[in-house]
Amino acid sequence: MTSPAVLSRTPADSAVTLAHIMSDHDTNLYGSVHGGVMMKLIDDAAAAAAGRHAGVPAVTVSVREMSFLAPVRAGDLLTVRARVGRVGRTSMDVSVEVTSERWNLAGPVTRVATAELVFVAVDSDGRPHPVPELLPEDGGPDKLRGPSAE
Repeated sequence: MTSPAVLSRTPADSAVTLAHIMSDHDTNLYGSVHGGVMMKLIDDAAAAAAGRHAGVPAVTVSVREMSFLAPVRAGDLLTVRARVGRVGRTSMDVSVEVTSERWNLAGPVTRVATAELVFVAVDSDGRPHPVPELLPEDGGPDKLRGPSAE
């Protein structure tokens, strides 16, 4: 039996939180975590959020913006939170916020990076696939924002 297609979802329905303790293996010569290591974690979390929203795999189309705000060190617990913020017919804009804190302490939590990525949902042949509309958090009928450029 095939399940019915989902016509709409809220940002909370597809939100993803990924956490990872950074190690010496992740650092550069300055002792801070490589930007590329953080970028991979950001892309992983954003892809999971986009795929959850779409109900099919989603591929990265572009990184609209990525800002590194503070250094991350070995021993920091990096938490990456991603959520779909806007949808088009087959594309999704995903916002990501990254925070860090020492792995063995309860705070302080520091905002260390933000990113905005664009994904396209794809079918099993790799062709663009329609995505559900995005509802506001209260689940009402109005879209959260207008469609993104496709």
